[in-house]
Amino acid sequence: MISPIFRSLRPKLWVKNLFLFVPLLFSEKKLICSWENWLYLLAGFAIFCGLSGAVYILNDIIDLASDRIHPVKCNRPIASGLLSVKEAKAALLLILFISLIAAWNISAMFFSLALGYFILNLAYCLKLKKIAIIDVLCFGIGYVLRTLAGIGALKIINIELQISNSLIISIFFFAVFLALIKRRQDILITENKAVLRRKEYTFYSVDYLDQITSIIGGLTIFFYAIFVLNIEKTSSFANTNLIYTIPIIIYIILRYLLIIHNDEENELSSDLTFKDKPLIACGILWVISIIAINSAII
Repeated sequence: MISPIFRSLRPKLWVKNLFLFVPLLFSEKKLICSWENWLYLLAGFAIFCGLSGAVYILNDIIDLASDRIHPVKCNRPIASGLLSVKEAKAALLLILFISLIAAWNISAMFFSLALGYFILNLAYCLKLKKIAIIDVLCFGIGYVLRTLAGIGALKIINIELQISNSLIISIFFFAVFLALIKRRQDILITENKAVLRRKEYTFYSVDYLDQITSIIGGLTIFFYAIFVLNIEKTSSFANTNLIYTIPIIIYIILRYLLIIHNDEENELSSDLTFKDKPLIACGILWVISIIAINSAII
Protein backbone atom coordinates (compact mmCIF):
# COMPACT_ATOMS: atom_id res chain seq x y z
CA MET A 1 0.00 0.00 0.00
CA ILE A 2 2.92 2.35 0.69
CA SER A 3 3.98 2.50 -2.95
CA PRO A 4 0.51 3.56 -4.26
CA ILE A 5 0.27 6.18 -1.51
CA PHE A 6 3.70 7.56 -2.42
CA ARG A 7 2.73 7.69 -6.10
CA SER A 8 -0.48 9.52 -5.15
CA LEU A 9 1.65 12.20 -3.48
CA ARG A 10 3.12 12.89 -6.95
CA PRO A 11 6.77 13.35 -5.88
CA LYS A 12 7.71 14.48 -9.39
CA LEU A 13 5.66 17.65 -8.79
CA TRP A 14 7.34 18.45 -5.47
CA VAL A 15 9.75 20.56 -7.50
CA LYS A 16 7.11 23.31 -7.25
CA ASN A 17 7.88 23.58 -3.55
CA LEU A 18 11.43 24.69 -4.35
CA PHE A 19 9.94 28.20 -4.54
CA LEU A 20 10.32 28.23 -0.74
CA PHE A 21 14.04 28.75 -1.38
CA VAL A 22 13.53 31.89 -3.49
CA PRO A 23 13.84 34.31 -0.52
CA LEU A 24 17.17 32.75 0.45
CA LEU A 25 18.51 32.81 -3.09
CA PHE A 26 17.81 36.53 -3.47
CA SER A 27 19.00 37.68 -0.06
CA GLU A 28 21.58 40.48 -0.18
CA LYS A 29 22.58 39.74 3.39
CA LYS A 30 24.38 36.56 2.34
CA LEU A 31 22.02 34.43 4.40
CA ILE A 32 22.56 31.84 1.70
CA CYS A 33 25.90 30.97 3.29
CA SER A 34 24.31 29.93 6.59
CA TRP A 35 23.67 26.19 7.00
CA GLU A 36 21.01 26.97 9.63
CA ASN A 37 18.90 28.81 7.05
CA TRP A 38 19.13 25.86 4.69
CA LEU A 39 17.99 23.48 7.45
CA TYR A 40 14.89 25.57 8.21
CA LEU A 41 14.02 25.80 4.51
CA LEU A 42 14.58 22.09 3.97
CA ALA A 43 12.17 21.43 6.84
CA GLY A 44 9.69 23.85 5.26
CA PHE A 45 10.15 22.17 1.89
CA ALA A 46 9.39 18.75 3.40
CA ILE A 47 6.27 20.13 5.07
CA PHE A 48 4.97 21.63 1.84
CA CYS A 49 5.69 18.37 0.03
CA GLY A 50 3.42 16.72 2.58
CA LEU A 51 0.74 19.39 2.22
CA SER A 52 0.81 19.37 -1.59
CA GLY A 53 0.77 15.57 -1.54
CA ALA A 54 -2.32 15.63 0.68
CA VAL A 55 -3.95 18.03 -1.78
CA TYR A 56 -3.19 15.68 -4.69
CA ILE A 57 -4.79 12.78 -2.81
CA LEU A 58 -7.85 14.91 -2.03
CA ASN A 59 -8.11 15.96 -5.67
CA ASP A 60 -7.87 12.34 -6.85
CA ILE A 61 -10.64 11.30 -4.47
CA ILE A 62 -12.94 14.09 -5.65
CA ASP A 63 -12.17 13.50 -9.35
CA LEU A 64 -12.28 9.72 -9.13
CA ALA A 65 -15.12 9.24 -11.64
CA SER A 66 -13.67 11.56 -14.30
CA ASP A 67 -10.11 10.28 -13.80
CA ARG A 68 -11.20 6.71 -14.52
CA ILE A 69 -12.21 7.63 -18.07
CA HIS A 70 -9.31 10.01 -18.74
CA PRO A 71 -6.62 8.62 -21.11
CA VAL A 72 -3.77 9.63 -18.76
CA LYS A 73 -5.23 10.13 -15.29
CA CYS A 74 -6.80 6.66 -15.28
CA ASN A 75 -3.34 5.34 -14.36
CA ARG A 76 -3.29 7.15 -11.03
CA PRO A 77 -3.36 4.76 -8.01
CA ILE A 78 -6.85 5.70 -6.79
CA ALA A 79 -8.42 5.79 -10.25
CA SER A 80 -6.80 2.47 -11.22
CA GLY A 81 -7.89 0.76 -8.01
CA LEU A 82 -4.39 0.21 -6.60
CA LEU A 83 -5.33 2.42 -3.66
CA SER A 84 -8.82 2.30 -2.14
CA VAL A 85 -10.68 5.49 -1.26
CA LYS A 86 -10.72 4.47 2.41
CA GLU A 87 -6.95 4.02 2.47
CA ALA A 88 -6.47 7.28 0.58
CA LYS A 89 -8.58 9.23 3.09
CA ALA A 90 -6.64 7.75 6.03
CA ALA A 91 -3.33 8.66 4.41
CA LEU A 92 -4.57 12.18 3.61
CA LEU A 93 -5.61 12.89 7.21
CA LEU A 94 -2.41 11.47 8.67
CA ILE A 95 -0.12 13.40 6.30
CA LEU A 96 -2.10 16.62 6.79
CA PHE A 97 -1.98 16.31 10.59
CA ILE A 98 1.77 15.66 10.68
CA SER A 99 2.48 18.49 8.21
CA LEU A 100 0.48 21.10 10.12
CA ILE A 101 1.97 20.09 13.48
CA ALA A 102 5.44 20.39 11.99
CA ALA A 103 4.55 23.77 10.44
CA TRP A 104 3.43 25.09 13.83
CA ASN A 105 6.84 24.25 15.27
CA ILE A 106 8.68 26.37 12.69
CA SER A 107 6.97 29.73 13.17
CA ALA A 108 3.51 31.26 13.46
CA MET A 109 3.89 32.97 10.07
CA PHE A 110 4.97 29.73 8.40
CA PHE A 111 2.04 27.86 9.97
CA SER A 112 -0.44 30.53 8.81
CA LEU A 113 0.87 30.36 5.25
CA ALA A 114 0.90 26.56 5.26
CA LEU A 115 -2.67 26.46 6.53
CA GLY A 116 -3.70 29.13 4.03
CA TYR A 117 -2.11 27.09 1.24
CA PHE A 118 -4.12 24.02 2.19
CA ILE A 119 -7.38 25.97 2.58
CA LEU A 120 -6.86 27.57 -0.84
CA ASN A 121 -6.32 24.17 -2.42
CA LEU A 122 -9.27 22.69 -0.54
CA ALA A 123 -11.47 25.43 -2.00
CA TYR A 124 -9.88 24.81 -5.40
CA CYS A 125 -10.61 21.08 -5.32
CA LEU A 126 -14.19 21.55 -4.14
CA LYS A 127 -15.29 24.55 -6.22
CA LEU A 128 -12.74 26.99 -7.65
CA LYS A 129 -11.29 24.63 -10.25
CA LYS A 130 -14.71 24.62 -11.90
CA ILE A 131 -14.59 28.38 -12.51
CA ALA A 132 -12.72 29.52 -15.62
CA ILE A 133 -9.88 32.03 -15.03
CA ILE A 134 -10.23 31.67 -11.26
CA ASP A 135 -8.74 28.19 -11.55
CA VAL A 136 -5.46 29.43 -13.05
CA LEU A 137 -5.30 32.40 -10.67
CA CYS A 138 -5.35 29.90 -7.80
CA PHE A 139 -2.16 28.38 -9.21
CA GLY A 140 -0.51 31.78 -9.11
CA ILE A 141 -1.57 32.41 -5.52
CA GLY A 142 -0.32 28.96 -4.55
CA TYR A 143 3.18 29.74 -5.82
CA VAL A 144 3.15 33.10 -4.03
CA LEU A 145 2.18 31.38 -0.76
CA ARG A 146 5.06 28.94 -1.21
CA THR A 147 7.49 31.84 -1.69
CA LEU A 148 6.16 33.74 1.32
CA ALA A 149 6.38 30.53 3.35
CA GLY A 150 10.13 30.63 2.69
CA ILE A 151 10.14 34.03 4.42
CA GLY A 152 8.09 32.51 7.24
CA ALA A 153 10.60 29.71 7.72
CA LEU A 154 13.48 32.22 7.95
CA LYS A 155 11.70 34.80 10.13
CA ILE A 156 12.74 32.92 13.24
CA ILE A 157 16.36 33.68 12.28
CA ASN A 158 16.06 37.14 10.71
CA ILE A 159 12.92 39.07 11.62
CA GLU A 160 13.76 41.92 9.19
CA LEU A 161 13.63 39.69 6.12
CA GLN A 162 11.43 41.06 3.31
CA ILE A 163 10.81 40.34 -0.35
CA SER A 164 10.36 42.50 -3.42
CA ASN A 165 6.81 43.12 -4.62
CA SER A 166 7.89 42.90 -8.24
CA LEU A 167 9.53 39.52 -7.63
CA ILE A 168 6.31 38.26 -6.05
CA ILE A 169 4.30 39.52 -9.04
CA SER A 170 6.74 37.89 -11.45
CA ILE A 171 6.38 34.56 -9.63
CA PHE A 172 2.60 34.93 -9.72
CA PHE A 173 2.57 35.50 -13.48
CA PHE A 174 4.99 32.63 -14.09
CA ALA A 175 2.70 30.26 -12.19
CA VAL A 176 -0.33 31.48 -14.16
CA PHE A 177 1.74 31.00 -17.33
CA LEU A 178 2.36 27.35 -16.41
CA ALA A 179 -1.28 26.81 -15.45
CA LEU A 180 -2.50 28.15 -18.80
CA ILE A 181 -0.11 25.83 -20.63
CA LYS A 182 -1.45 22.92 -18.62
CA ARG A 183 -5.01 23.85 -19.58
CA ARG A 184 -4.01 24.03 -23.23
CA GLN A 185 -2.36 20.63 -23.21
CA ASP A 186 -5.26 19.00 -21.36
CA ILE A 187 -7.72 20.36 -23.92
CA LEU A 188 -5.64 18.96 -26.77
CA ILE A 189 -5.42 15.56 -25.07
CA THR A 190 -9.23 15.37 -24.83
CA GLU A 191 -10.13 17.29 -27.99
CA ASN A 192 -11.84 14.27 -29.57
CA LYS A 193 -13.50 13.24 -26.34
CA ALA A 194 -15.55 16.21 -25.21
CA VAL A 195 -17.15 14.18 -22.41
CA LEU A 196 -13.75 14.03 -20.70
CA ARG A 197 -13.39 17.78 -20.45
CA ARG A 198 -13.98 19.45 -17.13
CA LYS A 199 -16.80 22.02 -17.16
CA GLU A 200 -14.49 25.04 -17.00
CA TYR A 201 -12.59 23.87 -20.08
CA THR A 202 -15.64 24.60 -22.21
CA PHE A 203 -14.88 28.31 -21.65
CA TYR A 204 -11.38 27.93 -23.03
CA SER A 205 -10.19 27.53 -26.59
CA VAL A 206 -6.67 26.75 -27.77
CA ASP A 207 -6.51 30.07 -29.69
CA TYR A 208 -7.51 32.02 -26.60
CA LEU A 209 -4.99 30.18 -24.42
CA ASP A 210 -2.22 30.75 -26.99
CA GLN A 211 -2.86 34.49 -26.96
CA ILE A 212 -3.20 34.92 -23.21
CA THR A 213 -0.22 32.64 -22.47
CA SER A 214 2.04 34.83 -24.61
CA ILE A 215 0.84 37.94 -22.77
CA ILE A 216 1.35 36.39 -19.33
CA GLY A 217 4.79 35.14 -20.35
CA GLY A 218 5.72 38.69 -21.37
CA LEU A 219 4.48 40.07 -18.05
CA THR A 220 6.59 37.50 -16.21
CA ILE A 221 9.72 38.78 -17.97
CA PHE A 222 8.69 42.43 -17.48
CA PHE A 223 8.23 42.21 -13.71
CA TYR A 224 11.37 40.11 -13.29
CA ALA A 225 13.28 42.84 -15.12
CA ILE A 226 11.79 45.48 -12.81
CA PHE A 227 12.98 43.43 -9.86
CA VAL A 228 16.57 42.92 -11.02
CA LEU A 229 16.90 46.57 -12.06
CA ASN A 230 15.86 47.47 -8.51
CA ILE A 231 13.41 50.11 -9.76
CA GLU A 232 11.46 49.88 -6.49
CA LYS A 233 14.52 51.09 -4.53
CA THR A 234 13.02 49.63 -1.36
CA SER A 235 13.88 45.95 -1.54
CA SER A 236 16.78 44.38 0.34
CA PHE A 237 16.55 41.52 -2.11
CA ALA A 238 17.57 43.22 -5.33
CA ASN A 239 21.06 43.15 -6.81
CA THR A 240 21.65 45.05 -10.05
CA ASN A 241 24.11 42.37 -11.23
CA LEU A 242 21.10 40.09 -11.54
CA ILE A 243 20.35 41.87 -14.81
CA TYR A 244 22.57 39.25 -16.43
CA THR A 245 20.02 36.56 -15.53
CA ILE A 246 17.26 38.18 -17.62
CA PRO A 247 18.28 36.36 -20.84
CA ILE A 248 17.90 33.04 -19.01
CA ILE A 249 14.33 33.89 -18.00
CA ILE A 250 13.52 35.03 -21.54
CA TYR A 251 14.89 31.76 -22.92
CA ILE A 252 12.86 29.67 -20.44
CA ILE A 253 9.61 31.42 -21.38
CA LEU A 254 10.26 31.23 -25.13
CA ARG A 255 11.47 27.63 -24.90
CA TYR A 256 8.29 26.65 -23.08
CA LEU A 257 6.18 28.23 -25.80
CA LEU A 258 8.25 26.56 -28.49
CA ILE A 259 8.00 23.04 -27.12
CA ILE A 260 4.24 23.13 -26.51
CA HIS A 261 3.60 24.35 -30.06
CA ASN A 262 5.79 21.56 -31.41
CA ASP A 263 4.45 18.91 -29.07
CA GLU A 264 2.89 16.40 -31.45
CA GLU A 265 1.95 14.01 -28.64
CA ASN A 266 0.18 16.75 -26.65
CA GLU A 267 1.89 15.82 -23.41
CA LEU A 268 1.10 17.63 -20.18
CA SER A 269 3.32 20.63 -19.46
CA SER A 270 4.81 19.03 -16.33
CA ASP A 271 5.95 16.02 -18.36
CA LEU A 272 7.49 18.27 -21.02
CA THR A 273 9.43 20.17 -18.38
CA PHE A 274 11.15 17.07 -17.07
CA LYS A 275 11.90 15.74 -20.55
CA ASP A 276 13.30 18.89 -22.14
CA LYS A 277 17.04 19.06 -21.45
CA PRO A 278 17.49 22.73 -22.46
CA LEU A 279 14.79 23.75 -19.96
CA ILE A 280 16.41 21.71 -17.20
CA ALA A 281 19.84 23.09 -18.05
CA CYS A 282 18.54 26.69 -18.02
CA GLY A 283 16.83 26.18 -14.67
CA ILE A 284 20.08 24.90 -13.16
CA LEU A 285 22.08 27.71 -14.79
CA TRP A 286 19.67 30.31 -13.39
CA VAL A 287 20.02 28.97 -9.83
CA ILE A 288 23.82 28.79 -10.09
CA SER A 289 23.93 32.35 -11.45
CA ILE A 290 21.77 33.68 -8.61
CA ILE A 291 23.91 31.96 -5.97
CA ALA A 292 27.13 33.16 -7.57
CA ILE A 293 25.99 36.78 -7.87
CA ASN A 294 24.48 37.05 -4.40
CA SER A 295 27.42 35.28 -2.79
CA ALA A 296 29.84 37.75 -4.46
CA ILE A 297 31.57 34.92 -6.30
CA ILE A 298 31.39 36.92 -9.53
